[in-house]
Amino acid sequence: MLKPPALGFGLGLRVDHYEAILADRPPVDWFEVLTENYLVPGGKPLHYLTRIRERYPLAMHGVSMSIGGTAPLDREYLRQVKALAARVEPAWISDHLCWTGVAGRNTHDLLPLPYTEEALAHVVERVRAVQELLGRRILLENVSSYVAFRDSRLTEWEFLREVACRADCLILLDVNNIYVSAVNHEFDALEYLQAIPPERVQQVHLAGHENHGDYLVDTHDSPVPDPVWELYAAAVERFGPVSTMIERDDHIPPLAELCAELAQARTLCARTLAQDGAADGGGSSAPAAARQRPRRAVAAGS
Repeated sequence: MLKPPALGFGLGLRVDHYEAILADRPPVDWFEVLTENYLVPGGKPLHYLTRIRERYPLAMHGVSMSIGGTAPLDREYLRQVKALAARVEPAWISDHLCWTGVAGRNTHDLLPLPYTEEALAHVVERVRAVQELLGRRILLENVSSYVAFRDSRLTEWEFLREVACRADCLILLDVNNIYVSAVNHEFDALEYLQAIPPERVQQVHLAGHENHGDYLVDTHDSPVPDPVWELYAAAVERFGPVSTMIERDDHIPPLAELCAELAQARTLCARTLAQDGAADGGGSSAPAAARQRPRRAVAAGS
């Protein structure tokens, strides 16, 4: 099955920018919407979403699927997601490769999985069930992490690759999350990129993080930092001109400022492809910042 066409360069749709988007028609190719914000029968959110959908393509991005959880899939939630998709006709639907709750409680955190064959089989079964319920392939995003499970037998990138291939889903590759986890767990971010099949990567996320010295925290509250831009260039070398989007969830600046940052992504992508002379997913060189490997990861029991 072919991937959906690439959309270009997008932003996360945020309430702060509704009016500016409608008034100014900013140079944004598409918007990513937070699924849970629009699972309502009416009101202002859907009013604005409908108007913006008339002008721009959309993609839906959720945080509540809990694809790695052990509780039964929330079929009512999935029914609502499917109904919203029928209404706004998104290019694709994505969520996270994680679990988000226990004992019926949503922690509102994107929690990492143990990378074992047992967990892999469990996630693949659930992804297949979700795709059958929604009637479409989904994208799964790699999350940032701050602890590791002692029982893990696979690397994160091996786990992500196997889920995508065995469940026949696609990947939302969060470059900032790769960088954050590479620093926190002392692995090579470029090795991660090289392990991911280009034909599975549908979308890329870019964002900022906080540096706490020995570790990084994914925050989405600041501009994309230089090491993440460098890793993004390596991702473009590997995957070509994949649909790319900048996330900002806190300290949200004026829309024009985000559009300027998005222009950086366009320029970097174009320059990288021109330097490579092709966009066919060849191997990449090794930017020094992408190879940064600070110190420690915390182990957790599984």
